[in-house]
Amino acid sequence: MRKLLALFLAVALLSGMVCFTTSCGKDTTRGNFDVPEGGYDGSEVTINFYHTMGSNLSTVLDSYITEFNKLYPNIHIVHEQVGGYDDVRDQISTQINVGNQPNIAYCYPDHVALYNLAKAVVTLDNLIASEIEVARADGTTEVLGLTDAQIADFIAGYYAEGQQFGDGLMYTLPLSKSTEVLYYNKTFFEEHNLSVPTTWDEMGALCAQIKTIDSDCIPLGYDSESNWFITMCEQYGSPYTSATGDHYLFDNDTNKSFVKTFREWYQNGWLTTQTLYGAYTSGLFVEQSATNSYMSIGSSAGATHQRPDKDDQGNYPFEVGIAPIPQVNPSTPKVISQGPSLCIFKKDNPQEVVASWLFVKYLTTTVEFQAEFSMVSGYVPVLKSVAEHPVYADFLAKADGTNNIAALSAKVCLEQESAYYTSPAFNGSSTARDQVGALLTKCLSAEDGGNVNAMIDKAFKDAIDECEYNG
Repeated sequence: MRKLLALFLAVALLSGMVCFTTSCGKDTTRGNFDVPEGGYDGSEVTINFYHTMGSNLSTVLDSYITEFNKLYPNIHIVHEQVGGYDDVRDQISTQINVGNQPNIAYCYPDHVALYNLAKAVVTLDNLIASEIEVARADGTTEVLGLTDAQIADFIAGYYAEGQQFGDGLMYTLPLSKSTEVLYYNKTFFEEHNLSVPTTWDEMGALCAQIKTIDSDCIPLGYDSESNWFITMCEQYGSPYTSATGDHYLFDNDTNKSFVKTFREWYQNGWLTTQTLYGAYTSGLFVEQSATNSYMSIGSSAGATHQRPDKDDQGNYPFEVGIAPIPQVNPSTPKVISQGPSLCIFKKDNPQEVVASWLFVKYLTTTVEFQAEFSMVSGYVPVLKSVAEHPVYADFLAKADGTNNIAALSAKVCLEQESAYYTSPAFNGSSTARDQVGALLTKCLSAEDGGNVNAMIDKAFKDAIDECEYNG
């Protein structure tokens, strides 16, 4: 579906079939949005916002829309849950063709890269830099743009995601984020005097040690093969992709080497992944069965799924520990940035764009909203200062590996704020992500015909070919 949408948009763009605003013939280049003189003029506008929030998060959103409207009563926010993230992408990609896209949407970088085929996303640089004073209904004013303090308050890796499109411009602001963390059976670790690994070399040695304690176990489960491959590229500093020039760079000796190492781990019975296991590896981690797992690497937002159910006496079978994922070099850590950002779409009426910006700015820089939204969603806030908010600080203070596991996960995420990375975004970046995940799965488990290096070489070449054909 994604390939067809991208192909249609590209063909339509080249042929002139599609008008990307309601006024055909206007300049649709990606240059910076021209902020109207005076910024927001108080016009009555309706802003449509597509997201994936369930009822619990929508309730939080509604309460803050009420607060926003005390400042801007003429900006009417109409929000809609549009399935999952891919559903949001697919619906907007269709609506762009007739200039009927929403004003604001949840997005991931590859979604924005797709929308940029139609040059439909507003660049935020001039809005961020604007020093225009905007009047609010309560008699106060605010600077339209972001202050230096507001920019500095964003967790740097989350903020930088908005500039990963190869042209240096800013297309998104982060709303709520997650990463990957290492969940481990703390009870088992303490019983056997095991140390939590900080490097992949330590992880390999630990898996071997655990296997001697429980020969039937699979010590480690890793949910996302794609994340694992991409993160290893970041940790090694080896090429993965580029938003400009040759896009697909992951066929190199460094990457083949770590894939070969992890194949040996799999062949030793030390690990499994979501694809190979056939489900999230958290299931193997939390179940007490003949085949146990004692470590699971997965999303920080899924912490409650990494906690076992209580037994008949109301006790947890084991306590969960949470730690950062292992590193190639702990002095220069790298962990993936995930979770939704917000983008704003071009409209003929510039007041709609400015009003959209004011709402996006409100959601992303209001500490109270970030705190409450994060506690309800399981994601982590994108602002450093949220950790000092009394309610959120109390939430973190109660963190443990049982009843308050979501707080423990958030605490670990916030402690590694300087380690987050994002990959380059371009039309085809999602294809690369899919292909390296499939590549790793194949190399872990495939028969090698007696020549493992040849099998791995071919798997890498095939993945590059698929990227170039389908990207």
